[in-house]
Amino acid sequence: MTTALLPEPFRDLEPYLTDWALPTRQQRYDTRMAKTIEELDAFYDAIAPHAEAAIEYLNEFDLNELPEAETRLLRLLYSLVMVSYPVNVFKQPRIPDSGASFFDTVTEPAV
Repeated sequence: MTTALLPEPFRDLEPYLTDWALPTRQQRYDTRMAKTIEELDAFYDAIAPHAEAAIEYLNEFDLNELPEAETRLLRLLYSLVMVSYPVNVFKQPRIPDSGASFFDTVTEPAV
């Protein structure tokens, strides 16, 4: 018997786990920067329609005691947030007119 990678209602999102269910903000940002806008669009278009249902589903759990499958779902939502501005506003992975600027994350959220 294998452990489910995502909760049943969200199993069709499993192809995005390897690239996007990443544990840190920096990893998600690095992935965003390594992808083309077409790849970001594809990820966004796949995940966004499930976001509201995923949030409602995850609200039933204690954030500090999420099972592994639910943690992966939460990480996909974090990545959705990470790509939402590039997809909807910037139309490119980078922030326009930001040159070579960058930032380093010094702390991570508790989950």
